Amino acid sequence: MPPKVKGGSKAKATTTESKEEQAPQPPPPPPRTPNERSWQRYWATNPHQKAFEELGPHGMSPAALQAYNNAEYVKPGVAADVLSKKAQKELWKQANEASLPLRRLPRPRPFQWGRDSEGRDRGEYASIEDFDARRAKEDRLFLLQIQSDRFRNRRAREKIGFVRYDTGESVDYGCTEEDIKAERERRKEMADLRMELYGVKTGSYSSDPEWDDVAPIPQAEPEGALAAIAYPDDYAESMSYLRAVMAEKEHSPRCLRLTEHIISMNPAHYTVWLYRFAIVEALNISIPDEIEWLNAVSLEHLKNYQIWHHRQLLLDHYYPAIASSVDEVRDLARSELHFVSQMLALDAKNYHVWSYRQYLVRKLGAALWPSNDPGYGGDEEGGGAELSDLGRLIDEDVRNNSAWSHRFFVVFSDPGRSTPSSHATERDPAVPAAVVDRELAYTRRKIDVAPQNQSPWNYLRGVLVKGGRDLGEIRTFAEGYVEALGEEGEIVRSSHALDYLADAYKEAGDRERADLCLRRLAEKWDRVRRGYWEYRRRMLDT
Repeated sequence: MPPKVKGGSKAKATTTESKEEQAPQPPPPPPRTPNERSWQRYWATNPHQKAFEELGPHGMSPAALQAYNNAEYVKPGVAADVLSKKAQKELWKQANEASLPLRRLPRPRPFQWGRDSEGRDRGEYASIEDFDARRAKEDRLFLLQIQSDRFRNRRAREKIGFVRYDTGESVDYGCTEEDIKAERERRKEMADLRMELYGVKTGSYSSDPEWDDVAPIPQAEPEGALAAIAYPDDYAESMSYLRAVMAEKEHSPRCLRLTEHIISMNPAHYTVWLYRFAIVEALNISIPDEIEWLNAVSLEHLKNYQIWHHRQLLLDHYYPAIASSVDEVRDLARSELHFVSQMLALDAKNYHVWSYRQYLVRKLGAALWPSNDPGYGGDEEGGGAELSDLGRLIDEDVRNNSAWSHRFFVVFSDPGRSTPSSHATERDPAVPAAVVDRELAYTRRKIDVAPQNQSPWNYLRGVLVKGGRDLGEIRTFAEGYVEALGEEGEIVRSSHALDYLADAYKEAGDRERADLCLRRLAEKWDRVRRGYWEYRRRMLDT
């Protein structure tokens, strides 16, 4: 019975192969990355695909190959297209016997879980725990986006206005303050998630419901610009919203806050300062409150000019409202000078502060000119609060040329004791002789403190000009700083005294002594400016 034996051998072999194929396989190790998990799930739902790819159709057993073919046929739509009804019935019978999975996952694709900021495949290196946490955050972001879209739609409908077609009644889509607050918090969470997940920074204004009605106008850079400015994202966004509200000429509290934000990033942006003043003026905002805010900004940016121009605009706007009240003007002057003193304590020679102080004296002159001060007698040293403060500043730094210049302005521009149209370098008969004597005495004392300080020597000349007096009036004082000029043992304690004496001798007609002063300056005491002194010597003959 060989055929039976032979047939029996085949049957046994087939049975053995079937048992080997049906033998349980050891479970795969736990996946370490998302890609490993994807492949494990793919092989689990495509049990014969791996053998087909590794062995090919000729390397697979007949039973395994039949199972693979059946699995291909049971794909959705395949069997119905190529098999008859009877064949389909037989196919499903064999599929049930082989326990083929009816739901098969698609083959994993490269980068299907996204790329990181460096272009790497997240599925290759991320841990399962980190990946699942990231997916949870992405789902959370998706949910928040849906809720935010609903809020925007409600606002859009509120703006347009809807009416029920059946009743004709208007539909209320209004958003309460609680809704707006919740949306603001929602967008903040969305911005944090976008930054964490994708490294995308969301602007503070685009995420604020208050600005939903504004279409920002971005900076228009010319095509092919050689040096396009790389503005920070926050600044670029803020400026785009500023352009939009300025184009609409909007003056509102939110625009005021916008200017404050931009100023905090770029305090030298003069356009923003001008727009801010327009808002203050339009909304009739309290000037003292605005000045209080401005004080804090000024203390952070000492050298900023726009701050002081804005301050002048505020005072020009505010002064007419209080001009009739002497007490209010004095209070304003007192508070302003107090702040100016704070600024000068940080930078005693700040040009912008001294310019503003001069403006302040002119603007609030009724409270600041020495002749209007109740305690000012006109001939005592430092009479008046303003002169007293200047005296203090000069005592602290006798070389503070700004303080000397401001003192000259205060003393010789006082409307009560000067001619309004008088130039700074011409005689003013309206200046009392007592004031001139006081200033001469004050200056001589300060020269004694620092003879080589040029500021008081220049001030001395100005006082003499204003008083219509000759340089020779204090020639003896200047000669006290020079001994044995042109002789052995020559001593000069102030080169500025020599310069002064040269002019005093020339004024007196003593050309020889004037030339000696200039020559010694060129030869020894100020050789850096030798050319200048030689020029002055040549000018003696003209």
